[in-house]
Amino acid sequence: MSVVLNETVVSQVQEAVDEARLLDTAVALVGIPSPTRSAGEVADKLASVLRADGFDVERPVAGFEASPAVVARFDTGRAGRVLQFNGHLDTVHLPFVPPRVENGVMYGSGVSDMKGGIAAAVEAIRVLRDGDFLPAGGVMLTAHDLHEVPWGDGSQVNSLIADGYVGDAVLLPEYHCHNCPVVGRGQAMFQVRVTRDGEACHEVLGGIDQPSVISAGAKLIERFATLDAELEKLVHPLAGRESLFVGQVHSGEMFNQSPTQLMLEGTRRWLPGNTIEAVRGQFEEMLSAVATETGTRIDADFRVSRDAYEIAEGGALVRSFQAAFSGTTGAELPVGAKPFVDDGNAFVAAGGVPAITHGPGALGAHTVNEECPVAELVRVAAVYALTAIAFCANVGD
Repeated sequence: MSVVLNETVVSQVQEAVDEARLLDTAVALVGIPSPTRSAGEVADKLASVLRADGFDVERPVAGFEASPAVVARFDTGRAGRVLQFNGHLDTVHLPFVPPRVENGVMYGSGVSDMKGGIAAAVEAIRVLRDGDFLPAGGVMLTAHDLHEVPWGDGSQVNSLIADGYVGDAVLLPEYHCHNCPVVGRGQAMFQVRVTRDGEACHEVLGGIDQPSVISAGAKLIERFATLDAELEKLVHPLAGRESLFVGQVHSGEMFNQSPTQLMLEGTRRWLPGNTIEAVRGQFEEMLSAVATETGTRIDADFRVSRDAYEIAEGGALVRSFQAAFSGTTGAELPVGAKPFVDDGNAFVAAGGVPAITHGPGALGAHTVNEECPVAELVRVAAVYALTAIAFCANVGD
Protein backbone atom coordinates (compact mmCIF):
# COMPACT_ATOMS: atom_id res chain seq x y z
CA MET A 1 0.00 0.00 0.00
CA SER A 2 1.53 3.31 -1.05
CA VAL A 3 1.66 6.37 1.19
CA VAL A 4 0.47 9.74 -0.09
CA LEU A 5 1.34 12.97 1.71
CA ASN A 6 -1.02 15.92 1.70
CA GLU A 7 0.14 18.42 -0.95
CA THR A 8 -0.47 21.34 1.37
CA VAL A 9 1.72 19.78 4.06
CA VAL A 10 4.45 19.10 1.50
CA SER A 11 4.37 22.73 0.38
CA GLN A 12 4.37 24.04 3.95
CA VAL A 13 7.33 21.88 4.94
CA GLN A 14 9.34 22.95 1.91
CA GLU A 15 8.62 26.61 2.66
CA ALA A 16 9.58 26.11 6.32
CA VAL A 17 13.10 24.92 5.51
CA ASP A 18 15.29 27.92 6.33
CA GLU A 19 18.17 27.87 3.86
CA ALA A 20 20.21 30.51 5.70
CA ARG A 21 19.84 28.71 9.03
CA LEU A 22 20.72 25.37 7.44
CA LEU A 23 23.82 26.89 5.82
CA ASP A 24 24.91 28.49 9.09
CA THR A 25 24.79 25.04 10.70
CA ALA A 26 26.67 23.41 7.84
CA VAL A 27 29.38 26.10 7.88
CA ALA A 28 29.76 25.76 11.65
CA LEU A 29 30.28 21.99 11.38
CA VAL A 30 32.51 22.01 8.30
CA GLY A 31 34.57 24.82 9.81
CA ILE A 32 35.94 22.56 12.55
CA PRO A 33 38.53 19.97 11.47
CA SER A 34 37.48 16.53 12.67
CA PRO A 35 39.57 13.67 11.29
CA THR A 36 38.48 10.31 12.64
CA ARG A 37 39.26 9.91 16.34
CA SER A 38 39.34 13.71 16.70
CA ALA A 39 35.70 14.75 16.33
CA GLY A 40 35.26 15.95 19.91
CA GLU A 41 35.30 19.66 19.10
CA VAL A 42 32.78 19.44 16.27
CA ALA A 43 30.54 17.21 18.43
CA ASP A 44 30.65 19.90 21.12
CA LYS A 45 29.70 22.47 18.49
CA LEU A 46 26.76 20.43 17.25
CA ALA A 47 25.56 19.94 20.81
CA SER A 48 25.74 23.69 21.49
CA VAL A 49 23.83 24.49 18.28
CA LEU A 50 21.07 22.06 19.23
CA ARG A 51 20.88 23.38 22.79
CA ALA A 52 20.68 26.95 21.49
CA ASP A 53 17.75 25.79 19.36
CA GLY A 54 16.01 24.57 22.51
CA PHE A 55 16.55 20.83 22.17
CA ASP A 56 17.50 18.61 25.08
CA VAL A 57 20.88 17.08 24.27
CA GLU A 58 22.56 13.98 25.68
CA ARG A 59 26.27 13.21 25.37
CA PRO A 60 26.71 9.46 25.78
CA VAL A 61 30.36 8.38 25.81
CA ALA A 62 29.49 5.28 23.77
CA GLY A 63 32.89 3.74 24.28
CA PHE A 64 34.98 6.73 23.18
CA GLU A 65 35.62 9.34 25.86
CA ALA A 66 37.66 11.57 23.55
CA SER A 67 34.53 12.39 21.56
CA PRO A 68 31.20 11.69 23.28
CA ALA A 69 28.33 11.23 20.86
CA VAL A 70 25.48 13.70 20.41
CA VAL A 71 21.84 12.73 20.87
CA ALA A 72 18.88 15.11 20.49
CA ARG A 73 15.19 14.30 20.51
CA PHE A 74 11.87 15.85 19.55
CA ASP A 75 8.87 14.00 21.00
CA THR A 76 5.29 15.03 20.31
CA GLY A 77 4.02 13.23 23.39
CA ARG A 78 1.54 11.38 21.20
CA ALA A 79 1.81 7.66 20.49
CA GLY A 80 3.66 6.86 17.29
CA ARG A 81 6.93 5.68 15.87
CA VAL A 82 10.35 7.26 16.37
CA LEU A 83 12.38 8.02 13.25
CA GLN A 84 16.12 8.33 13.80
CA PHE A 85 18.53 10.49 11.82
CA ASN A 86 22.07 9.16 12.23
CA GLY A 87 25.34 10.57 10.95
CA HIS A 88 29.08 10.58 11.55
CA LEU A 89 30.99 13.77 12.33
CA ASP A 90 34.46 12.45 11.53
CA THR A 91 36.18 12.93 8.19
CA VAL A 92 38.97 11.14 6.36
CA HIS A 93 42.57 12.13 7.10
CA LEU A 94 43.23 14.61 4.33
CA PRO A 95 44.38 18.26 4.43
CA PHE A 96 41.67 20.48 5.89
CA VAL A 97 39.72 22.71 3.49
CA PRO A 98 37.70 25.49 5.22
CA PRO A 99 34.06 26.04 4.26
CA ARG A 100 32.94 28.49 1.62
CA VAL A 101 29.78 29.03 -0.40
CA GLU A 102 30.02 30.19 -4.01
CA ASN A 103 27.33 30.33 -6.71
CA GLY A 104 24.96 28.08 -4.81
CA VAL A 105 27.55 25.43 -3.97
CA MET A 106 29.15 24.76 -0.60
CA TYR A 107 32.76 23.57 -0.43
CA GLY A 108 34.92 22.27 2.39
CA SER A 109 36.13 19.22 4.26
CA GLY A 110 33.23 16.97 5.18
CA VAL A 111 30.47 18.86 3.39
CA SER A 112 29.85 15.79 1.23
CA ASP A 113 30.80 13.14 3.78
CA MET A 114 28.74 13.97 5.74
CA LYS A 115 28.45 17.20 7.70
CA GLY A 116 26.23 18.78 5.07
CA GLY A 117 23.79 15.90 5.45
CA ILE A 118 23.86 16.20 9.23
CA ALA A 119 23.08 19.91 8.96
CA ALA A 120 20.10 19.03 6.74
CA ALA A 121 18.89 16.51 9.34
CA VAL A 122 19.17 19.16 12.06
CA GLU A 123 17.11 21.52 9.94
CA ALA A 124 14.49 18.80 9.46
CA ILE A 125 14.03 18.45 13.22
CA ARG A 126 13.71 22.22 13.57
CA VAL A 127 11.06 22.33 10.85
CA LEU A 128 9.07 19.51 12.44
CA ARG A 129 9.06 21.11 15.87
CA ASP A 130 8.64 24.76 14.95
CA GLY A 131 5.87 24.07 12.45
CA ASP A 132 4.13 21.47 14.62
CA PHE A 133 4.03 19.23 11.56
CA LEU A 134 4.56 15.90 13.30
CA PRO A 135 1.14 14.47 14.22
CA ALA A 136 2.51 11.70 16.47
CA GLY A 137 5.65 9.93 17.58
CA GLY A 138 9.02 11.62 17.56
CA VAL A 139 12.41 12.10 15.97
CA MET A 140 15.87 11.38 17.35
CA LEU A 141 19.17 12.68 15.98
CA THR A 142 22.41 10.82 16.74
CA ALA A 143 25.91 11.86 15.64
CA HIS A 144 29.24 10.22 16.41
CA ASP A 145 32.93 9.61 15.66
CA LEU A 146 34.92 6.50 14.59
CA HIS A 147 33.23 5.94 11.23
CA GLU A 148 35.95 6.34 8.61
CA VAL A 149 38.31 3.39 8.15
CA PRO A 150 41.10 2.53 8.63
CA TRP A 151 41.29 5.05 11.48
CA GLY A 152 37.90 4.17 12.93
CA ASP A 153 36.16 0.86 13.47
CA GLY A 154 32.48 1.77 13.78
CA SER A 155 32.53 0.92 17.47
CA GLN A 156 30.95 4.15 18.68
CA VAL A 157 27.76 3.74 16.68
CA ASN A 158 27.77 0.06 17.68
CA SER A 159 27.85 1.18 21.32
CA LEU A 160 25.01 3.63 20.73
CA ILE A 161 22.92 0.84 19.25
CA ALA A 162 23.80 -1.53 22.12
CA ASP A 163 22.89 1.19 24.64
CA GLY A 164 19.42 1.60 23.13
CA TYR A 165 19.84 4.79 21.12
CA VAL A 166 17.78 3.31 18.30
CA GLY A 167 14.57 4.44 16.67
CA ASP A 168 11.96 2.35 14.88
CA ALA A 169 13.75 3.17 11.61
CA VAL A 170 16.81 5.16 10.54
CA LEU A 171 17.73 7.62 7.80
CA LEU A 172 21.42 8.24 7.12
CA PRO A 173 22.40 11.32 5.07
CA GLU A 174 25.43 9.89 3.28
CA TYR A 175 26.02 11.08 -0.30
CA HIS A 176 23.79 8.44 -1.93
CA CYS A 177 20.68 9.67 -3.70
CA HIS A 178 20.18 7.96 -7.06
CA ASN A 179 18.07 5.07 -5.74
CA CYS A 180 16.22 3.90 -2.66
CA PRO A 181 18.64 1.31 -1.29
CA VAL A 182 16.92 -1.72 0.22
CA VAL A 183 19.88 -4.10 0.12
CA GLY A 184 23.62 -3.93 0.60
CA ARG A 185 26.54 -6.31 0.57
CA GLY A 186 28.67 -7.03 3.60
CA GLN A 187 32.33 -6.12 3.47
CA ALA A 188 35.57 -7.14 5.14
CA MET A 189 39.03 -5.72 4.53
CA PHE A 190 41.93 -8.13 4.82
CA GLN A 191 45.67 -7.82 5.20
CA VAL A 192 47.50 -11.12 4.68
CA ARG A 193 51.09 -11.72 5.82
CA VAL A 194 53.12 -14.54 4.28
CA THR A 195 56.40 -15.15 6.15
CA ARG A 196 59.26 -17.67 6.32
CA ASP A 197 61.94 -18.47 8.89
CA GLY A 198 65.43 -17.04 8.63
CA GLU A 199 66.84 -13.80 7.33
CA ALA A 200 66.61 -12.11 3.97
CA CYS A 201 69.53 -13.27 1.84
CA HIS A 202 71.05 -13.09 -1.64
CA GLU A 203 69.50 -15.33 -4.25
CA VAL A 204 72.76 -17.31 -4.84
CA LEU A 205 73.78 -17.42 -1.17
CA GLY A 206 70.97 -19.66 -0.03
CA GLY A 207 68.01 -17.56 -1.01
CA ILE A 208 66.91 -19.88 -3.80
CA ASP A 209 66.78 -22.78 -1.30
CA GLN A 210 64.38 -20.99 1.08
CA PRO A 211 60.59 -21.27 0.94
CA SER A 212 59.48 -18.48 -1.39
CA VAL A 213 57.00 -16.08 0.16
CA ILE A 214 56.45 -14.62 -3.31
CA SER A 215 55.54 -18.01 -4.78
CA ALA A 216 53.26 -18.64 -1.81
CA GLY A 217 51.66 -15.25 -2.32
CA ALA A 218 51.18 -15.98 -6.01
CA LYS A 219 49.54 -19.30 -5.20
CA LEU A 220 47.27 -17.59 -2.71
CA ILE A 221 46.30 -14.93 -5.24
CA GLU A 222 45.53 -17.70 -7.75
CA ARG A 223 43.27 -19.40 -5.19
CA PHE A 224 41.59 -16.07 -4.53
CA ALA A 225 40.98 -15.63 -8.26
CA THR A 226 39.46 -19.10 -8.50
CA LEU A 227 37.15 -18.35 -5.59
CA ASP A 228 36.19 -14.99 -7.07
CA ALA A 229 35.18 -16.77 -10.29
CA GLU A 230 32.89 -18.98 -8.20
CA LEU A 231 31.53 -16.00 -6.28
CA GLU A 232 30.61 -14.38 -9.59
CA LYS A 233 27.77 -16.90 -9.77
CA LEU A 234 26.26 -15.68 -6.47
CA VAL A 235 24.17 -12.76 -7.65
CA HIS A 236 21.43 -10.65 -6.08
CA PRO A 237 19.07 -8.96 -8.58
CA LEU A 238 19.72 -5.55 -7.01
CA ALA A 239 23.05 -5.82 -5.19
CA GLY A 240 25.11 -7.64 -7.81
CA ARG A 241 27.57 -10.39 -6.97
CA GLU A 242 29.82 -11.53 -4.17
CA SER A 243 33.51 -10.87 -4.69
CA LEU A 244 37.05 -11.31 -3.43
CA PHE A 245 39.35 -8.52 -4.60
CA VAL A 246 43.11 -8.06 -4.19
CA GLY A 247 44.27 -4.46 -4.53
CA GLN A 248 47.80 -4.39 -3.13
CA VAL A 249 50.80 -6.75 -3.00
CA HIS A 250 54.17 -5.89 -1.42
CA SER A 251 57.35 -7.94 -1.04
CA GLY A 252 61.10 -7.74 -1.28
CA GLU A 253 63.75 -5.04 -1.21
CA MET A 254 65.62 -5.77 -4.44
CA PHE A 255 65.55 -8.04 -7.47
CA ASN A 256 68.01 -10.73 -6.31
CA GLN A 257 67.20 -10.95 -2.61
CA SER A 258 65.00 -13.66 -1.10
CA PRO A 259 62.50 -11.79 1.09
CA THR A 260 61.07 -13.08 4.35
CA GLN A 261 57.65 -11.46 4.07
CA LEU A 262 54.92 -10.73 1.57
CA MET A 263 51.83 -8.70 2.29
CA LEU A 264 48.66 -8.47 0.28
CA GLU A 265 45.48 -6.52 0.91
CA GLY A 266 42.00 -6.49 -0.48
CA THR A 267 38.30 -6.85 0.22
CA ARG A 268 35.70 -9.59 0.51
CA ARG A 269 32.07 -8.67 -0.16
CA TRP A 270 29.07 -10.95 0.37
CA LEU A 271 25.31 -10.95 -0.05
CA PRO A 272 22.42 -11.30 2.39
CA GLY A 273 21.98 -14.95 3.28
CA ASN A 274 25.69 -15.54 3.70
CA THR A 275 27.22 -15.11 7.15
CA ILE A 276 30.34 -13.49 8.53
CA GLU A 277 31.33 -16.80 10.12
CA ALA A 278 31.07 -18.71 6.83
CA VAL A 279 32.97 -16.04 4.89
CA ARG A 280 35.74 -15.87 7.46
CA GLY A 281 36.00 -19.67 7.72
CA GLN A 282 36.29 -20.09 3.95
CA PHE A 283 39.01 -17.43 3.84
CA GLU A 284 41.04 -18.95 6.67
CA GLU A 285 40.85 -22.42 5.13
CA MET A 286 42.52 -21.12 1.97
CA LEU A 287 45.32 -19.49 3.95
CA SER A 288 45.96 -22.67 5.92
CA ALA A 289 46.07 -24.85 2.82
CA VAL A 290 48.56 -22.63 0.98
CA ALA A 291 50.78 -22.32 4.06
CA THR A 292 50.99 -26.11 4.33
CA GLU A 293 51.73 -26.53 0.65
CA THR A 294 54.50 -23.90 0.55
CA GLY A 295 56.23 -24.28 3.91
CA THR A 296 55.43 -20.71 4.89
CA ARG A 297 53.40 -19.13 7.66
CA ILE A 298 50.29 -17.22 6.61
CA ASP A 299 48.15 -15.16 8.93
CA ALA A 300 45.67 -12.38 8.32
CA ASP A 301 43.88 -9.42 9.80
CA PHE A 302 40.34 -10.00 8.51
CA ARG A 303 38.47 -6.90 9.62
CA VAL A 304 34.71 -6.97 9.08
CA SER A 305 33.34 -3.52 8.27
CA ARG A 306 29.64 -4.38 8.21
CA ASP A 307 27.42 -7.36 7.50
CA ALA A 308 25.11 -7.64 4.50
CA TYR A 309 21.53 -6.50 4.93
CA GLU A 310 18.15 -6.30 3.23
CA ILE A 311 14.96 -4.48 4.18
CA ALA A 312 11.41 -4.93 2.93
CA GLU A 313 10.55 -2.95 -0.19
CA GLY A 314 6.99 -2.72 1.06
CA GLY A 315 7.90 -1.75 4.61
CA ALA A 316 6.67 1.40 6.32
CA LEU A 317 10.03 3.18 6.09
CA VAL A 318 10.42 2.63 2.34
CA ARG A 319 6.84 3.68 1.65
CA SER A 320 7.13 6.77 3.86
CA PHE A 321 10.44 7.76 2.32
CA GLN A 322 9.13 7.29 -1.22
CA ALA A 323 6.11 9.44 -0.40
CA ALA A 324 8.42 12.16 0.91
CA PHE A 325 10.73 11.97 -2.08
CA SER A 326 7.94 11.98 -4.64
CA GLY A 327 6.22 14.81 -2.79
CA THR A 328 9.29 17.01 -3.16
CA THR A 329 10.43 15.91 -6.63
CA GLY A 330 7.35 14.52 -8.37
CA ALA A 331 8.71 10.99 -8.85
CA GLU A 332 9.67 7.98 -6.77
CA LEU A 333 13.20 6.66 -6.73
CA PRO A 334 13.88 3.21 -8.18
CA VAL A 335 14.65 0.65 -5.50
CA GLY A 336 18.22 -0.55 -5.63
CA ALA A 337 21.35 -1.42 -3.72
CA LYS A 338 23.81 0.59 -1.68
CA PRO A 339 27.25 0.13 -3.27
CA PHE A 340 29.23 0.85 -0.11
CA VAL A 341 28.84 -0.18 3.52
CA ASP A 342 27.87 2.37 6.15
CA ASP A 343 26.26 2.53 9.57
CA GLY A 344 22.89 1.60 8.10
CA ASN A 345 24.14 -1.98 7.78
CA ALA A 346 24.81 -1.98 11.53
CA PHE A 347 21.28 -0.90 12.46
CA VAL A 348 19.69 -3.61 10.35
CA ALA A 349 22.11 -6.28 11.59
CA ALA A 350 21.81 -5.31 15.25
CA GLY A 351 18.08 -5.61 15.59
CA GLY A 352 16.35 -5.62 12.26
CA VAL A 353 15.86 -1.85 12.36
CA PRO A 354 15.15 -0.74 8.78
CA ALA A 355 17.60 1.85 7.47
CA ILE A 356 17.78 3.94 4.31
CA THR A 357 20.86 5.84 3.23
CA HIS A 358 19.85 9.01 1.43
CA GLY A 359 21.72 12.28 1.32
CA PRO A 360 22.50 15.21 -0.92
CA GLY A 361 23.78 14.82 -4.45
CA ALA A 362 27.27 15.79 -3.35
CA LEU A 363 30.67 15.22 -4.94
CA GLY A 364 34.26 14.67 -3.88
CA ALA A 365 33.85 12.39 -0.89
CA HIS A 366 37.24 11.16 0.38
CA THR A 367 39.06 13.90 -1.54
CA VAL A 368 40.10 17.49 -0.82
CA ASN A 369 37.50 18.69 -3.33
CA GLU A 370 34.23 18.05 -1.51
CA GLU A 371 31.28 20.07 -2.75
CA CYS A 372 27.53 20.07 -2.36
CA PRO A 373 24.82 22.18 -3.99
CA VAL A 374 22.96 24.20 -1.38
CA ALA A 375 19.69 23.24 -3.08
CA GLU A 376 20.46 19.60 -2.32
CA LEU A 377 20.85 20.31 1.39
CA VAL A 378 17.48 22.08 1.35
CA ARG A 379 15.90 19.17 -0.51
CA VAL A 380 17.24 16.59 1.95
CA ALA A 381 15.95 18.58 4.92
CA ALA A 382 12.45 18.58 3.40
CA VAL A 383 12.59 14.87 2.50
CA TYR A 384 13.67 13.95 6.03
CA ALA A 385 10.94 16.03 7.65
CA LEU A 386 8.27 14.63 5.34
CA THR A 387 9.46 11.06 5.85
CA ALA A 388 9.05 11.57 9.59
CA ILE A 389 5.54 12.94 9.14
CA ALA A 390 4.47 9.84 7.19
CA PHE A 391 6.43 7.25 9.20
CA CYS A 392 5.92 8.41 12.77
CA ALA A 393 2.16 8.78 12.42
CA ASN A 394 1.82 5.26 10.99
CA VAL A 395 0.31 6.68 7.80
CA GLY A 396 -0.99 3.91 5.58
CA ASP A 397 -0.55 1.13 8.17
